[in-house]
Amino acid sequence: MGELKTKQHDGNVAEFIRSYADSEQKQADSFALLELMRETTGQEPKMWGDTMIGFGQYHYKSARSRQEGDWMRVGFSPRKAAISLYVYSATPEQEQLLPFLGKYKMGKGCIYVKRLADIDREVLKKIILSTLTWLEETYGKE
Repeated sequence: MGELKTKQHDGNVAEFIRSYADSEQKQADSFALLELMRETTGQEPKMWGDTMIGFGQYHYKSARSRQEGDWMRVGFSPRKAAISLYVYSATPEQEQLLPFLGKYKMGKGCIYVKRLADIDREVLKKIILSTLTWLEETYGKE
């Protein structure tokens, strides 16, 4: 079993956003997400791998395989096509919130948005809090 390549490190989050986000809008949205997630999680942002910004972490062990490792509790990445929001855990509460989020697309485990203005930030906060609660119930506190 290989080691997980994406790990938390002490890279400069602000420098990453300024160099990686490919438009002024994506930079502004990324800095707004930093504040929103910092306030909602009570955690400081940390770089994960080359392109992800995470808040908090937990240790998981897969029930289906021998894989285990550390992962961010929530986070995002200002990717070229869209901002990837790593905030979704498929709880029943989140399924009820998604219709009120705004304009987005779903991936396997994340939500993609073109612009932060396309979604309701209060609904996003509720989704984040729901994920944090689920992670704490499933994996414990940090």
